[in-house]
Amino acid sequence: MSMTDPIADMLTRIRNASRAGHEKVDIPASKLKQEVVRILKEEGYIKNFKYMENDKQGSIRVYFKPSTAQPISKLRRVSRPGLRVYVGTDEIPRVLGGLGIAILSTPQGVMTGHKARRLGIGGEFLCSVW
Repeated sequence: MSMTDPIADMLTRIRNASRAGHEKVDIPASKLKQEVVRILKEEGYIKNFKYMENDKQGSIRVYFKPSTAQPISKLRRVSRPGLRVYVGTDEIPRVLGGLGIAILSTPQGVMTGHKARRLGIGGEFLCSVW
């Protein structure tokens, strides 16, 4: 069965595993998913991640911080296959007044809204995290 929105599936797996108090979760891999997870690690929302080779497409294992310090309270998919959301430099939202992050897919790669605003580029608004 084909999946229509793999990014939403990844965010849901991370959200559910984090709320359930799991130490790790496995996600089917893609380059875009690896970049989103890399940003989550750089911003301190997850402990670590590792790409694992298997006979199919590979998987990404995401390791969470201890349950006493759960930094992820919300993961929200914004742009989706049925309604793509593109933002210019002036339209990049500040998630919770700067407490959260917006993740964008730009011509220069996947990056946070803060970095895209600083570089003066816009792109597809993938998701917001806080």
